[in-house]
Amino acid sequence: MTDVAYQLLSKKKNSVTFNKLWDEVSQIMGYSENVAERKIASFYTSMMLDNRFTSLGNNKWDLRSRHTYNETHFDTSAIVLEDDNNDELDELDSFEEEAEVEKVPFEETNEESF
Repeated sequence: MTDVAYQLLSKKKNSVTFNKLWDEVSQIMGYSENVAERKIASFYTSMMLDNRFTSLGNNKWDLRSRHTYNETHFDTSAIVLEDDNNDELDELDSFEEEAEVEKVPFEETNEESF
């Protein structure tokens, strides 16, 4: 399927939406509507994993060879992720500190007493 998509995109001058590309690929492959519906997710995954293609945003796809690195990648260092788990861990730590268990000394017992 991705080889067909590669041939189609090679003949086009501009990027194409995923749905339009899939419609053309599924038609060339001769898929019925039911088969096309079942295979669309697999095709999308294959496109994501195939280095020949790049997603340009807005659901548009093109050949990676037509675009520079800066066009297809963005700087992730500016992304700030909130760490919600720290609050939960802090609460758990304070709970454990409050609930210190009193240690009971171990006493040896005589087996005969059982």
